[in-house]
Amino acid sequence: MNIVGIIPARMSSSRFPGKPLAKICGIPMIGHVYFRSKICKKLDKLYVATCDKEIADYITSIGGEVIMTANTHERASERTAEALLKIEKKADKKFDIVVMIQGDEPMVFPQMIEESIDPLLRDNAAQVVNLVKDLRSKQDKDDPNQVKVVFDKDNYALYFSREPIPSQKKINKDVIMYRQVPIISFKRDFLLIFNKLKPTPLEIIESVDMLRIIEHGYEVKVALTEFEIYSVDTPRDLIRVQRLMKKDKLYKVLNP
Repeated sequence: MNIVGIIPARMSSSRFPGKPLAKICGIPMIGHVYFRSKICKKLDKLYVATCDKEIADYITSIGGEVIMTANTHERASERTAEALLKIEKKADKKFDIVVMIQGDEPMVFPQMIEESIDPLLRDNAAQVVNLVKDLRSKQDKDDPNQVKVVFDKDNYALYFSREPIPSQKKINKDVIMYRQVPIISFKRDFLLIFNKLKPTPLEIIESVDMLRIIEHGYEVKVALTEFEIYSVDTPRDLIRVQRLMKKDKLYKVLNP
């Protein structure tokens, strides 16, 4: 299996403009994602896909590989699909699996990337795998930046929402909730199929591209991770991650 990791990133985030280059412990956030993802031994290649010269210049300065993409993409998966075709043309070969690693996960662990890949290696029927993690605090459960997911007994997603799901209103104890971790592995051909599908109503309402897959009748496999994750959606998140990063074991290994 030839496996490529692609980190889509852009400067024009509506909630936090310029966040890929926001510094955490003196290193731009996209740099943390790149360095930590690069450790994953199952990735044959790793690229950052961006439409912004500032990001491209930084990644090049640290020895990383960049693919420039259009500035019209609404979804990270669409940017990833464009980047894939350009990477394959450049490398003169096709990849079997594409791992999309969001650029706002500065504390990603390489094992998490492997966890999203393994179900595709074990199950020929699986076409896309989205990592998920349990939510523990009420604040996180109510946070619309945390995309919640419910799934069936065979670990196939039923729905993704920015609202708390399932409902807790008719039960007198805490309900286990799970959040989407933005590390998603695609079979190569399915990513290209996805990119040709029309956006769907629920996808637009929730602003979650995995719903496009479900609404078109395909399935999204989920894989649970035990690793804690700390996405950066707002400047306040950046302050929290800055504090946690200083104590992070992988950060200390990469920055002795």
